[in-house]
Amino acid sequence: MKALCCLRILLALLSTGPLAQAQADKVVFHTLDRRRLRSSEIDRLVLQRMEAARVPGLALALLEDNQVCYLRTYGRRNLETGAPLEPGTVMYGASFSKAVFAYLVLQLVQEQVLELDKPLYQYLPKPIPAYEQYQDLGTDNRWQQLTARMALTHTTGLPNWRWIEPDKKLRFKFAPGAQYWYSGEGLQLLQLVVETVTGKSLTELSAERVFQPLRMARTSYVWQPAFEDNYALGYDDEGQVVGIRKRTKPGGAGSLSTTPADYAAFLTAVMQGRGLTPAAKQSMTRAQVRIPYKAQFGPLATVAAPDSNRTIQLGYGLGWGTFVSPTYGPAYFKEGHDDGWENHSVVFADRGKGLLLMSNSANADLLFKELLEKLLGDTDTPWQWEGYEPYVAGKK
Repeated sequence: MKALCCLRILLALLSTGPLAQAQADKVVFHTLDRRRLRSSEIDRLVLQRMEAARVPGLALALLEDNQVCYLRTYGRRNLETGAPLEPGTVMYGASFSKAVFAYLVLQLVQEQVLELDKPLYQYLPKPIPAYEQYQDLGTDNRWQQLTARMALTHTTGLPNWRWIEPDKKLRFKFAPGAQYWYSGEGLQLLQLVVETVTGKSLTELSAERVFQPLRMARTSYVWQPAFEDNYALGYDDEGQVVGIRKRTKPGGAGSLSTTPADYAAFLTAVMQGRGLTPAAKQSMTRAQVRIPYKAQFGPLATVAAPDSNRTIQLGYGLGWGTFVSPTYGPAYFKEGHDDGWENHSVVFADRGKGLLLMSNSANADLLFKELLEKLLGDTDTPWQWEGYEPYVAGKK
């Protein structure tokens, strides 16, 4: 019955006119805290908050019974032309890239192509520092300790990106395996290993293993000519255009271009366990390490956290953040941020419910805390750790 309900919602949202709007408004989404939401309530809240925080465009998907039950886009993909943001509009996924990459890696692990705890250098034909991009590690033999599990749990000890460092050099900030420290560099090293052992580029692998099977026709780690007909531009917190980078080199840590419809399809595949064994999905979406720190980034990223983080058992799985709601059970999440782009997704595994937010605005994260609470009933997402300070009139 609910599956038919979800189908009717999607058909209504893809239609236009008063009749379609009336049909859609009769259908409700059941939140975690058992509230019944009408589409008119959802749309009114989102549009009001977008206007107040000056967010050009935002996409929303609500998931129930492990499938998409509500998919809607609001606002503009291009303020100059006035073109609307649509479910099929290509947007920058940013670190959503990491969740897709982790899904692909877990497929290789379950096929015994890779082992999570085997040192990465053992998969390569030459020592890691012998590769030009890793020569900075030549004087520190700790590169021999790095594993796929460390890369996926952000415990390699490597920085997020070397270009953020004062001297632009790559070096260990912590001992491998010692603690959580978000690292795109660790994922990029794992990508080198994946491409080496398979003999294929990440572009090829992701298309074969993820995007084609899941019918994500407008998603890729590199820019595709087909994207030119409908893509969004990013905007900074002052509403100035940032644009979108049309990447030609795939990066498992951050080059993904995707659409709200495609990424919602990916989330449902993960929720349903498609492409992964139950054991592989469990290891990916349940905590491998605990995170006892106040913030994900910045100077508070190594400062002990308040009791709230311990209450929800904040941690990291393989490519996904994790927590446990005292009321609703285990959850996994992934964000994606960059200049002009803010994305968030969360799934409550035992409840079969989730939420996806994608926006082409640096201001969108000001809305995330409230939207999670009012549209999903999620009051446990670690919004302070993620930096989702709620919108206050007159302030950024």
